[in-house]
Amino acid sequence: MIDEDRYTSVLKSKFESYSPISEQSWSHILEIVRFETPKKSEIVLREGEISRKLYFICKGILRAFCADLNGNIYNKNLFLENDFAGSKVSAMQKTPSTFTLEALEDSVIISMEYHKYRELIFDNDDLKNFYIAYLERNWIIEKEQREVSLVLENATVRYLKFITQHSNVDQRIPLQHIASHLGITPTQLSRIRKDLK
Repeated sequence: MIDEDRYTSVLKSKFESYSPISEQSWSHILEIVRFETPKKSEIVLREGEISRKLYFICKGILRAFCADLNGNIYNKNLFLENDFAGSKVSAMQKTPSTFTLEALEDSVIISMEYHKYRELIFDNDDLKNFYIAYLERNWIIEKEQREVSLVLENATVRYLKFITQHSNVDQRIPLQHIASHLGITPTQLSRIRKDLK
């Protein structure tokens, strides 16, 4: 049984961590949320599909990954509890997603139809303020910090930062996914973990 009230309360807190939301706007958001429960290894969005939803992770971990022409797989991102996930480029431009979203654990996620979500943002100033603050923090500040980290910080520092931000994640998912997320090989990650012990 999903505790929908608890999870929607967490979603509301997430919205309000960026900007205050009126009760009226929140009631509109509640009208478009749906709960989904993908099982471990289940595909939520497949590369090549047009994304039509935005996801909020209540419980579990999703990974965004893509493959090159030789079949090598690269993790674009890992999304954990209280993260938004999805292919926003695909949803906005109505183009095929360039990556796949897969559940790495049995998960509980809230989905919102992207076009309805966008309509609410354009029709409600408080949601517009949330959207601007969200984009600034996640797509400008954090994205830039991640890019600089990949260039300037060594792999050990990146790993320590990651596990500090996401405690116990290394016990929840295969280390190969963490290595790929950090831009290193599983062998390098094993060596880092061994050195830290």
